[in-house]
Amino acid sequence: MRTTKGAARNKAKNRLFKKVKGYTGGRGTLLRSAKETLIRAEAYAFRDRRVRKRDFRRLWITRLSAAAAEHGLRYSQLIHGLKKAEIELDRKVLSEMAINDPTAFATVVEQAKAALA
Repeated sequence: MRTTKGAARNKAKNRLFKKVKGYTGGRGTLLRSAKETLIRAEAYAFRDRRVRKRDFRRLWITRLSAAAAEHGLRYSQLIHGLKKAEIELDRKVLSEMAINDPTAFATVVEQAKAALA
């Protein structure tokens, strides 16, 4: 008697269709289209988990550059001053500080300026 893999194949298809639920048109209902779409979607998701980290770092640097300019420094001078003053705050924390606590950020900038002089 020949085996047809019926139960296993149906289970695999159900897993696939659960993942593509909500996709438009045939991409969510047709097996071949759903498979192709899911492969591409997973590739984008894998890539963009890494891209997200780059994008956030770029955002923090842009914010810090603007905040440093308000205090008469360039971004590179600010970072160099922080390294010289041995202040180990990362760009995310500094960016949040510049937005939510400008007075604390101003004191950090002053310390960085002092280390440069």
